[in-house]
Amino acid sequence: MERFKTIQENACEQIVEKKSKFIANIIYVENKEQAEEWIKQISKKYFDARHNCFAYITFDEENRKIEKCSDDGEPSGTAGAPMLNILNKNELCNVLVVVTRYFGGVLLGTGGLVRAYSEATLKVLENSKTVEMQSGQEVKVVIEYKDVESFKYFCRKNFVKITKEEYKNNVEITIETTKPIIENLKTKFDNIRVNIIKIDLIQQKYIKVDKK
Repeated sequence: MERFKTIQENACEQIVEKKSKFIANIIYVENKEQAEEWIKQISKKYFDARHNCFAYITFDEENRKIEKCSDDGEPSGTAGAPMLNILNKNELCNVLVVVTRYFGGVLLGTGGLVRAYSEATLKVLENSKTVEMQSGQEVKVVIEYKDVESFKYFCRKNFVKITKEEYKNNVEITIETTKPIIENLKTKFDNIRVNIIKIDLIQQKYIKVDKK
């Protein structure tokens, strides 16, 4: 997948339905392992709750989409599936939603449960800022000291994120950006008036798309 939407930061909201309290946590995750670890942490935090239902969408190592959900003891199809459906309708990936229910003593029925879990999920989404992610690369660029400011100017102008700077015999600057910009660096050095000594790929990764 070249582009997708995700959340900018984690958030928590809650609703009350017929005395039952539903606490929705939405969390950014980068893989299945992170999602499963967060589920464990939230279940531990709300250990005294009746249910910790969840849904998440992320990618595997071969960039294939992974979807998983759980009703955690609620009637089948009343919690996890509606939550997952909302994530898909909003075209979100790398997102985990966990809705914790503290039972209030009043049965909601299957329709009531679907509405409650959906409402809790929608509420936390409405209060979460989304960002667009694009397939990109993290690379280390080696340049001479005299070219540092010119290179940084190029990065600012093209919304290239600098994540690390190391000053050795030459300057090693780690950046995250899109593949076209990396290719531009490799083939058109003169365009930015910088003598690029070497470019090394660190990893393929999704990066946030900054609007120009």
